[in-house]
Amino acid sequence: MKRIITILMLLMITVLLSVSCKSAPKALIDEMDESRRMTQAARQRAIDFESPVYFPSNWESLEAQYQAAGVSDKPKKAEVEESIELYESLTNSYNELFKMTIPLYAQAREDEILNAREALILTGFTRQFPEYLKKADDMALEALDLFEKEDYYRARNTAAKALEEYEALLIGAEVFLVRGEINDRDFAKYDRENFSKADELAKTAIKEYEAGNKEAAIENAEEALLRYNLVRQNGWTTYTAERHTAASKERELAIAEKANTASRDLFNEAEGFYYLAQEHYNKENLHDAAGFYTEAEAMYVLSRQDTEGKRNRAQGLMQLANEKIEESSEAAMEAERIIEGGLR
Repeated sequence: MKRIITILMLLMITVLLSVSCKSAPKALIDEMDESRRMTQAARQRAIDFESPVYFPSNWESLEAQYQAAGVSDKPKKAEVEESIELYESLTNSYNELFKMTIPLYAQAREDEILNAREALILTGFTRQFPEYLKKADDMALEALDLFEKEDYYRARNTAAKALEEYEALLIGAEVFLVRGEINDRDFAKYDRENFSKADELAKTAIKEYEAGNKEAAIENAEEALLRYNLVRQNGWTTYTAERHTAASKERELAIAEKANTASRDLFNEAEGFYYLAQEHYNKENLHDAAGFYTEAEAMYVLSRQDTEGKRNRAQGLMQLANEKIEESSEAAMEAERIIEGGLR
């Protein structure tokens, strides 16, 4: 009897071991694969909208669990069931993290767009070309509407296009501003070749932009800007040299006319501007250098004028004194004649 019981117990243990070690059925494996795909999709969406950036510690925790969710090459039923449970939990966690991320992501895109838009408006470019601003604004508003409708991938792509539109217009605005500065200061005369070529490129950029060829438009605008900047740089270099020459000439005249002595205060003020100009010129800050040279030139002229005025006043006083002396001399002689006549 004991032997029979022992045999039965051994058979039961064998059956239990057989059941517990049995490989997971294919249907369960398929369920695990589907759970894994859902987790991967949730994880990728969180990555696409920068959840790791906004919540790095939460992300690291989820990633550790994600790495531990796999199974062996020949997984057992219990192992697969545990993996399915973990994948389902991870999917929920990745989705929750995404929900926490999306308002921050949307706000960041809105801030980028608003900053680019404000920078564009400050250039004054949109006052001349309001239709270009409207096109970019329409894209930005569409992106906002898509975010509110939870169409997140289309919203992300539309926001990116809107930002690209503003940034492209900023390049155009810079071209517009540099060209305006060149014209205002008549710098084109210093580099006609580059200025003419830049104008051609700028016109091509406008045509390409209006035709919807944004890449070609940006490429032509950037080359135009490069050439305009060369013209501007050449203009400032030549103009500053001219201002330096003019200020130096007036300085030499002021010293020759003794303005440094006769009109010391004005001359010293001119010297201050002159040496400031030199400092800025040595630092290649040509805009300020030219301005200070111009100030110095004007002050040297004033010192010379003041010196001439003082000299004229001094000469007038000397002439008046001489006249008084002559009058006194004549009066003395007349008195002497009267006295001599009376004595006779």
